[in-house]
Amino acid sequence: MLVRLKKKLLLLTLILGAVPVILMLYLVISTDDPYSGEGSPGQLETRLAERVNSVEEQNRLLRKQLSQAQSQLLKAHMSLAAENDVVSQTGNKSRVKCINSEPEVPKCEVIQVAIVCAGYNSTRDVVTLIKSVLFYRRNPLHFHFISDRVAEIILRNLFTTWNVAGVEVSFYPADTVKPDISWIPNRHYSGVYGLMKLTLPKTLPADLDKVLVLDTDVTFATDIAELWKIFRVLKEKQAIGLVENQSDWYLGKLWKNHRPWPALGRGFNTGVILLDLKILKELNWMQMWRLIAEKELMSMLATSLADQDIFNAVLKQYPYMVYKLPCQWNVQLSENTRSEQCYSDVSDLKIIHWNSPMKLKVKNKHVEFFRNMYLTFLEYDGNLLRRELFGCGTPGSANQVQEQLISNEDDECYDFRRERVLVHRTHLYYLNYNYQYMEDDVTLVAQLSMDRLQMLEMICKHWEGPISIALYMSDAEAQQFLRYALGSETLMSRKNVGYHVVYRDGQFYPVNYLRNVALQQAPTPYVFLADIDFLPMYGLYEYLKKAAPMMELSTQKKALVVPAFETQRYRLTFPKSKAELLTMLDMGTLFTFRFHVWPQGHAPTNFAKWRTATTPYTVSWESDFEPYVVVRKDVPLYDQRFMGFGWNKVAHTMELDAQGYEFVVLPNAFIIHMPHAPSFDIAKFRSSSLYRKCLKVLKGEFQRDLSKKYGIKALKYLSVE
Repeated sequence: MLVRLKKKLLLLTLILGAVPVILMLYLVISTDDPYSGEGSPGQLETRLAERVNSVEEQNRLLRKQLSQAQSQLLKAHMSLAAENDVVSQTGNKSRVKCINSEPEVPKCEVIQVAIVCAGYNSTRDVVTLIKSVLFYRRNPLHFHFISDRVAEIILRNLFTTWNVAGVEVSFYPADTVKPDISWIPNRHYSGVYGLMKLTLPKTLPADLDKVLVLDTDVTFATDIAELWKIFRVLKEKQAIGLVENQSDWYLGKLWKNHRPWPALGRGFNTGVILLDLKILKELNWMQMWRLIAEKELMSMLATSLADQDIFNAVLKQYPYMVYKLPCQWNVQLSENTRSEQCYSDVSDLKIIHWNSPMKLKVKNKHVEFFRNMYLTFLEYDGNLLRRELFGCGTPGSANQVQEQLISNEDDECYDFRRERVLVHRTHLYYLNYNYQYMEDDVTLVAQLSMDRLQMLEMICKHWEGPISIALYMSDAEAQQFLRYALGSETLMSRKNVGYHVVYRDGQFYPVNYLRNVALQQAPTPYVFLADIDFLPMYGLYEYLKKAAPMMELSTQKKALVVPAFETQRYRLTFPKSKAELLTMLDMGTLFTFRFHVWPQGHAPTNFAKWRTATTPYTVSWESDFEPYVVVRKDVPLYDQRFMGFGWNKVAHTMELDAQGYEFVVLPNAFIIHMPHAPSFDIAKFRSSSLYRKCLKVLKGEFQRDLSKKYGIKALKYLSVE
């Protein structure tokens, strides 16, 4: 019976693990051409939503079956043993089975989790960890992050925009923790942050009695509540729950003259910790570990494994403090480990710990299986984790979006209005970033989707100054971008480019939302509002840095217009000067931007005057004017009701005019639009009468709102068609 139950549990686990991948593939295939086949776009969208709901319902049923199978397996094990930990002898080796017979955690009990996270790269690791936790969890969660300023900015914004029901987040500045541990010499690659878990009883709120502590490189394979309820079996002064170290490090046998810190037997790994904060405070934990660390450092000189060495030294002296967790709660994939003894099938796995500098490249007999599990969460659509926790008073994000809508579903433009208030999950500074502030500096601001990714390297070659880019991508596409960027010598040589990933959600391209994300993250007093498919002239960055103070942008409302041109050739010898550009213009190699299809967009620039101009000149605003401009960073944000194709820049220029901005054309500056395939949104605009009709409705609403906001001086916009 026990064997049959294990086989059933293994099958359900494999099926459930495959659901995220199947769902993503299904959505990609289903949405590749949303307007193919029969039915209106609205009907197709409805059918797609029904399919997604169907797959999610199947996922839920599989979870329920898996839970039932686990319960049956638990009962079968309990009939064989009365203890929580059952040891089965196999030859001379022992394998500990992870059995947790405690009652279930109440569904609304909040599980407290502490994580140390610092720097740009660690935030990406945290997201994968959080996804694995959210995928299985059924309880509210409260994450406590000990973080530097960089990680706090990124994670605070990420959780705010993610808006997952039943998840709270708190932050504790790492700088306030450093004085307690910075005196400890540490050879570990984690640096001072690898010691911060020692300070948690002091750092976390006084009313917090217990907490789960996790490294950023762990992946859950079960509900975190199963780990949380182990707190109930801790007795007397047992304040720390740990899994035994699965390598021979603390045995001192790895190489000749290897001398590790003192430890109980094989020692313990601190990638997963249960901390009873109340008991630790009673034991005066901060003084306890400090005295032992000071004593050991007299002979050891430095820690090799950061906080792990000190935890083990304390537990060596006070063994009654530790509760030995079953090893499935920390299957360690570092070098020289014996993690294979922790599991015999998939159902044994609880937490996978990539505790090696090699991470996914570590050697292990089953590393491909673990790697695929990790990659599943890495590329899993985080929007699918926004499900509600019923009965716990935690409304979901969808309800909050619904409450903001002033229209109803009978409105044929309902989809446009709904997506206007949609908050997109956003991961700021996805790659390492390092910018040193400079006075009168200018940031190039742009946005892109995956089909424009190849423009990044060209932009970096034409613009040496700071760049702020918003990238609209799915979780899987974000990983493709990461691989692309890490493999690009051009991109990796630049640290002053801020890449901000905005995750795909909804049916329209949120162009102005993306622009606002990139604009708000610009670190300089001035910004050049551009598009990713335009290449700046060589030297434009230096030119604009001089022009901004010369034109007194800091004190006057001016928008410096950079004239825009285009080529229809994929291979272009880029002009090195205005004189070369004029020659190419006369020869028909270049044209003024959109001269053939949308001349009114840039006609007010007055290209005829620009040809001979040697000094800046002022132009008047006209209907449909949408120039590329340099302005102060405090410029009005783009109106987010405009998505996809049409009127997104026009509306912004109109508001600049309403605020009294003067449009000044720069005589020796230019950008050139490079050819590319039409975007999907242009195709929708051209093919859908409803799309065009709703765009006209939104345009009228914007003009009326502008008149209300700016009064009589904005009445002229009401007559604009």
